[in-house]
Amino acid sequence: MANILVSIEHTAGKIKSPSLELLTAAKKSGMTVIGVSLGAGSKTAAAEAGKYGATKVYAFEDAALDNYNSELYFNAYKQVIDEAKPEVVLGTGSSSQKDLLPKLAATFSSGVVADATELSIANGKVTTKKPMYSGKCLATAEFVNSPIQFVSMRPNQLSVDAPADGSAEVIEKSVSGTDMRIAIKEIVKGASKRLDLTEANIIVSGGRGLKEAANFKLLEDLADVLGASVGASRAVVDAGWVPHSMQVGQTGKTVAPSLYIAAGISGAIQHLAGMSTSKVIVAINTDPEAPIFQKATYGIVGDATQVLPLLTEEFKKMLS
Repeated sequence: MANILVSIEHTAGKIKSPSLELLTAAKKSGMTVIGVSLGAGSKTAAAEAGKYGATKVYAFEDAALDNYNSELYFNAYKQVIDEAKPEVVLGTGSSSQKDLLPKLAATFSSGVVADATELSIANGKVTTKKPMYSGKCLATAEFVNSPIQFVSMRPNQLSVDAPADGSAEVIEKSVSGTDMRIAIKEIVKGASKRLDLTEANIIVSGGRGLKEAANFKLLEDLADVLGASVGASRAVVDAGWVPHSMQVGQTGKTVAPSLYIAAGISGAIQHLAGMSTSKVIVAINTDPEAPIFQKATYGIVGDATQVLPLLTEEFKKMLS
């Protein structure tokens, strides 16, 4: 039976939701599911992966792999691919996977589809769909004469099955040595304790319609009630209101939550490219002709600084 390799991203051994989506899709493919997990907690993640269909997981507990290093990660994945010989490799849409998979694909003279939003695997043949031209259209992509089919998926696009009884064979590995050209000197973590935008199921984002940076507190209040993450348009990031890590859009993060609330965002094509695949979009803008309303599931014509407190109070009543 053909093998499918799944990149398992985790935090201290707890598998992240986008990786659970990939494990579920891999299990449904009918192929033998093999995982690869790097960094501290990898063996714990490997045990959890067995409940989602993985039959074998390569676990690299090396402390040097706790943070992404393109050279070390490349060596680890190449080692696994050489040994497991998968026909398909699935990765998440994280920045590290988008950097890593093309390098691996080039090494194995294979093709890669990045940022896919739909995935179908039948008889070892992969078919995907992905947005093109800033989300203006969808392209169907298949592989031709590709020894290995590499795919990175946007988060929140696939279902996750409930865990079942099952266990995976855990193969402990160490990354092979290399003459390092890259060294990580320091990791500066953001102050926010909210879930990363790319993994969030609910996002509330703000733009220039909030009028001033202080009014982002209105978004924070709503996010606290909904258990959401907070995003922003490029305009307010460029203005210095919030850090770039909060930017949603073509030059920021690509997200696909179940609910996206856009407050005071006009809807430039660059922003739409980063959030148009959200399942439900609620737009708040004073301009009834704002482009965001063309993509919105629900639209509220009004001042976001007045509408947001009202929404917050109503959600408090509903969720209390």
